[in-house]
Amino acid sequence: MAQNKKENIGKQPEDSSQIAYHGIRHMLYSKELVPGQRIAYRDLAEKLQLSPTPIIQALKWLELQGFVLHEPNRGYSMAPFSLKEIEELYELRELIEPSLVSATVQHINKEGLKQLKAALEAHLSAEREFYLKERLFKNRDFHMILATLSGKETQIRILQNVFDMLFLKYGGNYFPMSSLTSTDQAHQEIYDAVALRSLERAQTILKNHLTNVKVQVLSSIKKMLAEQERSEF
Repeated sequence: MAQNKKENIGKQPEDSSQIAYHGIRHMLYSKELVPGQRIAYRDLAEKLQLSPTPIIQALKWLELQGFVLHEPNRGYSMAPFSLKEIEELYELRELIEPSLVSATVQHINKEGLKQLKAALEAHLSAEREFYLKERLFKNRDFHMILATLSGKETQIRILQNVFDMLFLKYGGNYFPMSSLTSTDQAHQEIYDAVALRSLERAQTILKNHLTNVKVQVLSSIKKMLAEQERSEF
């Protein structure tokens, strides 16, 4: 009995930190925390019904992942909005995702193709409202399943972190309406090429798709920032 009690005591901080970590990630998802915002960890502790210690531990994890900044004697804040960071995240996608297609095409079986088809259909059937998160996350799911089928675990983890930054820190919803149809078409063509085991075609379509998305997203953000600047005068 004493041994079990000791084990439970040892596990509690880790469990509480995990709860805090996922709670704060949910707040990022729901935009309760946004880039540049100051973070009062005691307020987070009260909201998540935890002590300050696991909150601070979770914030340290999020700092390592690039979501949070810590300044001595000033505390924590959300990392600021950075157009350069968004551009670099899309450049990482351009590097990682096409490189994984070779292994995906080589190893994919009927079950893997079924998973990719289900992800494609889920994305195509998602609500088509511009700011609806369902469509954005179904988009991510298609790309992550395509990558996961490669079996390259380290690169998959890096890509997951890239998507976390794009979707949790920045919301991911900078796609112009005009890109919805072209995204649907690109996903369908990527699936068709993978199903036919046409590596060169799959890589070409994916590379072009990611480059087009990057250009559209950056253009959309620059317009948004310019409008914000004009509204301040």
